[in-house]
Amino acid sequence: MRDIPPEQSLIEYPSQFPIKVMGANVEGFAEAIVMVAQQFDPGFDAGSIETRPSKAGNYLGVTITITATSREQLDELYRTLSTHPMVKVVL
Repeated sequence: MRDIPPEQSLIEYPSQFPIKVMGANVEGFAEAIVMVAQQFDPGFDAGSIETRPSKAGNYLGVTITITATSREQLDELYRTLSTHPMVKVVL
């Protein structure tokens, strides 16, 4: 992957960066996402998450807003979330 110089980035760091994560609506899903968020943003407030069940209630969308400090941090967070066994989609 080619590094993007900071002056060409569309994101200014640090900034508040929302990420939507979707998975099965099972016990512990939201808590698992919070634990991942806290690994990448030690100041992450678990009380700030937003959840929304799907129409049929089978899936749960969780929106976390982290303090993004670098492109590398975001890339690694997306990789970690995408490979989590409870996660279906990361947006």
